[in-house]
Amino acid sequence: MLTITDLTAAFRAVGLTEGTTVLVHSALRKLGPVEGRADGVIDALLAAVGESGTVAVPTHSYSTVHGSQPVFHQTLTPSIVGTLTNVFRKRPEAVRSLHPTHSVAAIGARAAEFVADHEKDDTPCSLRSPYGKLITWGGKVLIIGRGLECCTFFHSCEEQAEVPWLFGVTELLYSITADGRIIEVPSRRHSGGVSDFYPMLEDALLKIGALTIGAAGACPLRLLDARRSSEWLIGELKKDANMLRKFK
Repeated sequence: MLTITDLTAAFRAVGLTEGTTVLVHSALRKLGPVEGRADGVIDALLAAVGESGTVAVPTHSYSTVHGSQPVFHQTLTPSIVGTLTNVFRKRPEAVRSLHPTHSVAAIGARAAEFVADHEKDDTPCSLRSPYGKLITWGGKVLIIGRGLECCTFFHSCEEQAEVPWLFGVTELLYSITADGRIIEVPSRRHSGGVSDFYPMLEDALLKIGALTIGAAGACPLRLLDARRSSEWLIGELKKDANMLRKFK
């Protein structure tokens, strides 16, 4: 069984440091037995970044909130992206953003600031969103037990590169806050479908020093530097909007 101390050491070894802002994707089962289960992983992440750091997770609902069921509730709508994300968002200290399909929950020194204003753009991954703030804040993306195919942050790079294939329909959705306010959120839905190609970026990201690979026990860890990786990927997408479909 991995202890919280083991996990904290593994997260620091792959590159998390005091004060880091990190967005975490996870496949909890890949860690095997863990002290405290999901809560133990969360405690280890918070310990790794310290009191001045911020830990966030995606709490997406894009398959349950859409044109025919357009209502998202900040407190009640479950996350569709894993056990850890639902345990995380229910913690009393967690703050969840108000984007109806691609919300993020955060805990830590800058949690409220990190998730603020996510509902004010008509796209899920704008520069003002938590995914964009990873770039402007110099944050990280930690992937536990999965590959780059789950890295929502890359959609922010696609948005900033203004690739022509990214968006499909626009829907009028509604976010209900924890205190009952209703917010209209016009939302352009992603339709590009290129995330299966993201793992092909791994060698290039390793080469430019934007990606570090480690492990917690037998479980792989990948730590992505948001600013360094975005500078490279946005540049490549601006040169060739279809590069992800043919990247080798």
